This record gives sequence, structure tokens and C-alpha cells, in this order.
Amino acid sequence: MENLIYRVENYIGYLTLNRWDKYNAFDGQMIDEFEQFWRDRRYDDSVRVIILDGGEAKGFCAGLDMETHGPKLFEADPTSAYNGQARMSRILLAMRQAPQPIISCIHGAASGIGFSLAMASDIRIVAEKARFNAAYINIGLGGADMASSYFLPRLIGSGRTNEFLLTGNWMSAEDAMQLGFASRLVAKEKMMESAEELAKIMVGKTPLALRMTKEAINVNMDCAGLEAALQMEDRNQMMVMYSLKLANT
Repeated sequence: MENLIYRVENYIGYLTLNRWDKYNAFDGQMIDEFEQFWRDRRYDDSVRVIILDGGEAKGFCAGLDMETHGPKLFEADPTSAYNGQARMSRILLAMRQAPQPIISCIHGAASGIGFSLAMASDIRIVAEKARFNAAYINIGLGGADMASSYFLPRLIGSGRTNEFLLTGNWMSAEDAMQLGFASRLVAKEKMMESAEELAKIMVGKTPLALRMTKEAINVNMDCAGLEAALQMEDRNQMMVMYSLKLANT
């Protein structure tokens, strides 16, 4: 991979966006590499938690590369453009389907798909000057894109979501904390330390329990009611309990 840097240490996967000279904006190759990365993680038992960060770029991710990949989408025929849109958006689905909890460390700007990468993560740690926006409406498209209309209302409620998606305005790091979007607000140099602290706690848990907790949270975000939520939790607890029992016999 050229646009992604990845290493594994003590069951923690460290994934770094590496188009630092382009503000980590997504082009065709970045999309290819991201797709492959999440396909490989789907059944990867060697990694229990993934930490995602923006590396040496000035910000986490500027969204779609409007110098190279963006014009190709706008100029493509309807079928090709639709396929391109679908490929990018399914990256967000792949992140949610990954069995590993994802902790994102966000510094500087997270715009467009960069905002969505943060939303698709399970835990967000933000630097003091981090900021977020759904830039789609600012370039003439609809404000609901790359799973933003799904994730953001569930994270901060519909009221403020409407404001951000309809205006394309920026959410500050302070807003992110006040709205419950982020878990921690720290100095940039402390982000990785904070992420590793959480990741090491998670790695110490029963692997199947960790995976099924993420699965239950995802499913129950969409479930019809309390009874369905309880059924998912009951199923998970019994499966984990039985697996532990087998392991000890």
C-alpha cells in the first residue's frame, strides 16, 4: 500500500492515512487500498482493535480529491458515476462490519468523507483544533452523503445534525465534545497515547465478547425496540459464555 501505512503490535492494528501532501484526500488508489484493507480485516483474528489516524498531514482527511478523482466522477456517465459513489460509500459500511472496534484520532480538518470516516469509527479522540464538516452541500451536492445522514443523527441527535448537513458549517472540537460526538479532547501529541490506553483495555477483554459487543451496538442502533435489543444481548451473552465454557474444558 502506498496511501496507507499499517502495522500490528500486541493485537492492535495501527492504520495511518499517508497522502500527507494531499491532505489525505481520497483518489482512486486510496479507495482501492481502503477497500482491500477492510476486506482483509473482516476475518482477521490477529487484530482486536484498530487505531486510525491522519499521520503527518496538516489535517485528518480533506475528503475527496477534487483535483483528480472528483472531476472524473462528475464527468463520468451515470452508471460509472453511480458505481464510483457506491464504492466510496461502502467503505463506511465495511468499517462498521469490521469485527475490530475502531478508534480514530482526528487532528485538523475532517471534511466530507474524512468526517464520515470519523463517524464510522467506534470511538473518536480529537485534537484541540480539530474540526469537522459535511462539505458535500458546499460543492453543489446534497448535504446527506457518505453515511452522514445515518451516523450523525444517531451520534448527536437530529436537531444539530440538520444544521450541519444543511449548511456545511464546521463543527469545532469543543462542539464535538459538548454534543457527545467525541470521547476525548486532548493535545495533538497526546492522541495516540489516549487511543492506545483505550485499545490496551479492549485487547485485555475476551476477544469474542469484544467483537460481539460491537456487533450488538451496531444492530441495536437499528432494532425495532427494546425486545429486539434484549434478544441480541441475550444471544451474545450465551454464545460468549458457552465459548468460555468450552475453552476451559
